[in-house]
Amino acid sequence: MRLRNAAIAAASALTLVLAVPGSASAADGEFRYTHRDAAGERHIGWLLGPASGECVDLPEATEQNPAYAPKNRTGSTATVFLDLDCHGDVFSSLRPGGVASERLLMRSVMFS
Repeated sequence: MRLRNAAIAAASALTLVLAVPGSASAADGEFRYTHRDAAGERHIGWLLGPASGECVDLPEATEQNPAYAPKNRTGSTATVFLDLDCHGDVFSSLRPGGVASERLLMRSVMFS
């Protein structure tokens, strides 16, 4: 009986995985960054499997408190921008696995 239940559970899980559409072009992995809230408290934010080729504004990054200290744990190169909407001439690229110091400020990111 247990073997039958296990087989049903495995088949159901496989069906669910195949039925859920995935992003064909996503940066597999996680992009982490640090940000401060309005009270000045430090927090860690992250993007899981961000889309490739699309600009992502970091939701917690504000004009007064940009995000900083990124860790690119994806398989794609991350280009981080000081300004929102991936604009401006202040940007840096982080290779897969790359990290940057707290001096690198950012408000948006794009993955290749």
